Amino acid sequence: MSEELRVAVDRRNSGAVLYTKGYINNVGGEEIANRAYELMDGGARTLLLNLRETKIVNSIGISILIEIIEKMIDQGGKIAFCCLTPVIHKTFQIMGLANYATIYPDEETAVKELDLQP
Repeated sequence: MSEELRVAVDRRNSGAVLYTKGYINNVGGEEIANRAYELMDGGARTLLLNLRETKIVNSIGISILIEIIEKMIDQGGKIAFCCLTPVIHKTFQIMGLANYATIYPDEETAVKELDLQP
């Protein structure tokens, strides 16, 4: 499982959608964090992580995602996730991410509810 994570960013009106592809481990988590922190520093207050092309998140990846959520909450913003596999969805529930970040079934619903229109 050494597939390198790729992150694409689609900047929106009040935030951005981050599309991940690959394994969210320590390296992948750091890549997401770097992109998220750049966006937050640039004024983004809403981030949606679309994990449609991510099949595995390990414990280090989870801890990095928690750090990103905490930083965004501290800045008065919000983070949400969409398009999770059933295993990742269950993992996020067990690890508590679902308590601080909304999980949407699809991007269309998330974009509408988060007001992240292009």
